[in-house]
Amino acid sequence: MLQYITRRALLAVLVIIGVTLLTFISIHLSGDPAVLYVSERAGPEELAEARRRLGLDKSLPEQYINFLGGLMRGDLGLSLANRTPALQLVLERLPATLELTIGALILSNLIAIPIGLISAVRRGTRVDGTIMLLAMFGQSMPGFWLGIMAILFFSVTLRIFPVSGHVPVLAPLLAGDWATAIQNLPAGVHHAILPVVTISVFAIARNARLVRSALLEVLGQEYVTTARAKGLTERNVIVGHALRNAMIPIVTIIALEFGFLLSGVIVTESVFAWPGVGRLVFNAIGQRDIPVVQAAVVFFAFVFVALNLVVDVLYAYLDPRVRL
Repeated sequence: MLQYITRRALLAVLVIIGVTLLTFISIHLSGDPAVLYVSERAGPEELAEARRRLGLDKSLPEQYINFLGGLMRGDLGLSLANRTPALQLVLERLPATLELTIGALILSNLIAIPIGLISAVRRGTRVDGTIMLLAMFGQSMPGFWLGIMAILFFSVTLRIFPVSGHVPVLAPLLAGDWATAIQNLPAGVHHAILPVVTISVFAIARNARLVRSALLEVLGQEYVTTARAKGLTERNVIVGHALRNAMIPIVTIIALEFGFLLSGVIVTESVFAWPGVGRLVFNAIGQRDIPVVQAAVVFFAFVFVALNLVVDVLYAYLDPRVRL
């Protein structure tokens, strides 16, 4: 087991190095960072001073080594828009994004696992066909369109939910201000319902199909047939035998789902004017604020690789055959 974990950890390090290298190259391909730092109308002397200050007067290998050194110190440069550390801006917006991500993760799995189970048990029936048809529509609908339609119907027409806005809950909770977090909870949930549902639709559709296929594969195994031959009820066969073994791929996708949701809320946050990392990156792209985009990409890459490593270890624990 230790050898397997070590091997996966080394692979994770290689992935991180690859991501940082691609991020570093993309910065230079997007234009001269010195011009972005000062102005396109800056003179030669001002540009030379900016390159010297940013370390752009050195060779590319030296710049990349300095970039890795800054990354290890948590320094990913200053935002071109407000001259504050880019990583600090990402971390300040992270609690708002986590509120959507955690909510969508909980909602998607609370719905996807039961309907996937029902679809597998009712395989070939109208119930199964209806669920799979809805899942296909759920995976086909663009998130930005679904968010706009939700705003038009539930906010503009019915006036049930607010069009946009955010009431912080997780940020005061992380700061230790439990009273403010509890006080803001009802309004925070009310503002988060539409964006959470918008993000969850695709995950519900995908996970329901995954649960169905995983359970159908297990239901065809011989030990399930043996359990039925022993006279066990269908409920005991499915819940006690089939579902337990089908949960291995489900646990894997649930863990990775957090990374997908965390890094995939850019459009949804922009539609609902949600002050999270996604909206920060969206605005930074429009302002050509490369350090902020770079900080968000590297941060999300670290999170996703860490989650992937945890999933690999968990998968090896649940199924010892993986270690081979």
